[in-house]
Amino acid sequence: MTPTIAIIGGTGLTSLNTLEITHRENQSTPYGEPSSPLIQGKLSGRTVVFLARHGLHHTLPPHKINYRANLWALQRIGIKHIIAIAAVGGIRNDMAPGVLAFPDQLIDYTWGRQGTFFDENLTQVTHIDFTEPYCPQLRGRLIQAAQLLNLGARESCTYAAMQGPRLETAAEIRKLERDGCDIVGMTGMPEAALARELDLRYATCAIVANWAAGKAAGEISMAEIERNLQESMARVKLLLTELVPIIDPS
Repeated sequence: MTPTIAIIGGTGLTSLNTLEITHRENQSTPYGEPSSPLIQGKLSGRTVVFLARHGLHHTLPPHKINYRANLWALQRIGIKHIIAIAAVGGIRNDMAPGVLAFPDQLIDYTWGRQGTFFDENLTQVTHIDFTEPYCPQLRGRLIQAAQLLNLGARESCTYAAMQGPRLETAAEIRKLERDGCDIVGMTGMPEAALARELDLRYATCAIVANWAAGKAAGEISMAEIERNLQESMARVKLLLTELVPIIDPS
């Protein structure tokens, strides 16, 4: 059966051991090579595709990811729904390390990334509606699955997409908080906008890996981030197992 659901794995999820792999497919696109092979398999009895956003060995920094190739390759094989997994920093007081959050809004602070398919050989200028950057229906399924599992996920928040690869300063986080941002990451854009341009249903499951800069005493260490992500991934995989069967394939 042709898969219609894809999972894009971020930091901490470069592979999905709950996926019964049936085959791997290397894709070439008009925009270059995707971050990783498209790995197809069975999850909860449904055929899904997994793509490692940062590469199979986590070698691609956020600003070097070929977002256009990733989304174009998924759309070409028939994907209609994308669940994007993302590690983030927590800004809001209830966004402690280990929390799962499903953003419903975002603010884009990135620059210099290839952020549209509509920039060359155009017959007309194309604008997409981006009032709601995440698919409400797919977010609803995420919320439903999390509630069934009693995961205590945050069901509404604003994602700040920063350039990276460095982490933010404490002053930058104070600005993001004044802007209304609740979590901060580096890969939310242009991925969400490109998905919308291709008419793909896209939603993010964010895992809070650390307190954002200045929100806790001391420096942010990669060891802390990796430890928090490792502890959270079992719940993420459980969530995906519950989520996939309740997504409408059409």
